[in-house]
Amino acid sequence: MADSNEMTINLVVLGRTQTGKSAAGNSLLGSSDFKSHRSPSSVTTCCSLGRSCRISGIIRKNGCELALRVQVLDTPSYPHSDLSKDQVRDTVRSALAHHFGEEGLHLALLVLRADLPLCPDERDDTIQFIQELLGPTWKDFTAVLLTHADKAEEAGFSEEAYLHSASSTLSSLLSSVQHKYIFLDNQKSIIKEERAIVLRKLLNFIRQNNYQVLLLKHSKE
Repeated sequence: MADSNEMTINLVVLGRTQTGKSAAGNSLLGSSDFKSHRSPSSVTTCCSLGRSCRISGIIRKNGCELALRVQVLDTPSYPHSDLSKDQVRDTVRSALAHHFGEEGLHLALLVLRADLPLCPDERDDTIQFIQELLGPTWKDFTAVLLTHADKAEEAGFSEEAYLHSASSTLSSLLSSVQHKYIFLDNQKSIIKEERAIVLRKLLNFIRQNNYQVLLLKHSKE
C-alpha cells in the first residue's frame, strides 16, 4: 500500500516464447513499456518492471474506493532461444527478489495461447519451472492468462465451449490453480473497458487469497 487510499498489486508474467507475455503485460499496464513483436527468436532477454498510472473506479475496500496501481514484471520465456533454463530461472528469481522482495508478489500469471494446444510435456516443464521460482505454495499465487482468445472465438468457441472441449492437460492445470484463469482478447485488450474487466478479475483472485503476498528472497544455490 502506498497510502490508505491506494492499493498496488504486484504481478509477474511467465510463459513460453510467442505466447504474448509482454503484450499481456502492456495490456495490464495500459502502456507499451515492454517490447513485443513477432520474431523467429525469443524477444525478451532480461526482466523489466513496468508501473501503471493511478487507476480509479476498479476497486473498493471497506466501502471506500481505492486508486489502483499495477506493477508487472516482464520475464524471458522458458524455454528460450538463447538462454538456458538455469539462466532464465536465476534471472527471474533475482528480479523477483529485487523488485518484490519487500512488498511481496500477489500473482504470477502463466501466459498460454488459447489458440494452441497444451501438450503434457510442456505443462510438466512449465509447472516444474514455476515451482522452482515460487516454491511449494505456487498454486495459491498462480493464475493462467489465455491470450489470443479472439482467435479461439473466430474458430467458433465461446469461453464455456472452449473449456468444455479443452484437453485433459489444460483442464488439470486449471484445476491445480483452483480455476484461476482469464481469457485475453488481443484485439480488445487495449480498450479501457476490457482492461478494467481483466483487472477486476485479477483483484478477485487476490481477494480470494485474502490479499496474501508471496515473499521471495534471493538465495544462492
